[in-house]
Amino acid sequence: MRRPSKLSIRGASQVRIGGGDWRSRLLAFPNIDGLRPTGDRIKQTLFNWLGQNLSGKNCLDAYAGSGALGFEAASRGAARVVLCEIDPTALQLLKQNATALHARQCEIIPCDVKGWLATSDETFDVAFCDPPFSGADHAKFLRAVLPHLAPDGLVYVESNTPIDALLGTDSPYAIAKQRKAGAVYFGLLRLNTPR
Repeated sequence: MRRPSKLSIRGASQVRIGGGDWRSRLLAFPNIDGLRPTGDRIKQTLFNWLGQNLSGKNCLDAYAGSGALGFEAASRGAARVVLCEIDPTALQLLKQNATALHARQCEIIPCDVKGWLATSDETFDVAFCDPPFSGADHAKFLRAVLPHLAPDGLVYVESNTPIDALLGTDSPYAIAKQRKAGAVYFGLLRLNTPR
């Protein structure tokens, strides 16, 4: 397999892919308010929970930002990864990263994920929900993605508030795994009653 070249983009920060075909490759992302890539320790825990290998899975990176979770999933064998992002600068770097990685299984969608889900009929095995903490509405996303989850689908969430507080009492989701790292709460959700 041909190794992609490193990206060096002026004014951008970088995050490293932790495993799979693109292990140790760097992703460039812009320094913009609210963009906060998932930390290496949290990402390692998440992909331990998911079993490291995502071969054949369809994944959604709902608030792609740096693309750290979506490209990590693709590196670990995901068949298809949809990355939604609305910030034009982040979008430009997502496209450059995808080109440098030859990430043909990744589709970058330039729109708000909830609007896109309202018109899409795609189904996902794993959805990553890591929005900017300021103004995040996890509850709306969790409702919007519900009809798009495979019967055994999982949703990863990151928040600055405890995961159970995001769900409420009548949630169709149950917490499969959860942890806290510093000020970040993160967890893996599954449907209460698989379809």
